[in-house]
Amino acid sequence: LRPVVETGYENLLLVRLLVELQVPSVRKSSVADGLTVEAILENWSQLKPIIMKEWDEERDALIDLFGRVRDEWIDNDLSGWIGANRFYPGVADALRFASSQLYIVTTKQARFADALLRELAGVTIPAERIYGLGTGPKVKVLKQLQEIPEHQGLSLHFVEDRLATLKNVIKEPALAGWNLYLGRWGYNTEKERAEAESILRIQLLDLSDFSKKLK
Repeated sequence: LRPVVETGYENLLLVRLLVELQVPSVRKSSVADGLTVEAILENWSQLKPIIMKEWDEERDALIDLFGRVRDEWIDNDLSGWIGANRFYPGVADALRFASSQLYIVTTKQARFADALLRELAGVTIPAERIYGLGTGPKVKVLKQLQEIPEHQGLSLHFVEDRLATLKNVIKEPALAGWNLYLGRWGYNTEKERAEAESILRIQLLDLSDFSKKLK
């Protein structure tokens, strides 16, 4: 089910929903009865607002809670938190030895992305080149990046693991100059990868080819 999670706080909703599937006595949502994993994968964007309303949860409060708990974990046990995370094989080296200028555009809060890059990958990326949660949709960030004067005339590449995000980029005529890639190794499904293959703007990228793109 990880492919449905766009932002970290959604894990809280997903885990609670899975508990309701398994323990009928604690159910407070109208969608849990008879719900399957396949249905969650297909309909998460429709299910999420329903369960948030029925559970009386707010997005900003959940984001704050998720970040606060993670901050406490990092403060009390940095090595434990780092050990609970990992990069896909080869990604750390690809970032470390990249000759291209890199920007990180993520739905993760920037301070956590920075900590993982430094501690796990041994990579230090300037704070102004990490666009985390709160900096706006990725489409907006890409527009900002392409307008930077020193980027004029350069080839721009955007590697993403969510097909929906790439489709949003394609909808924006102003972003027609970006080369778009869907990482096969990321949080996407076989169905999404098959759909991506039918979209001319999108190239499917294998993990083994990722480092080549950064050189």
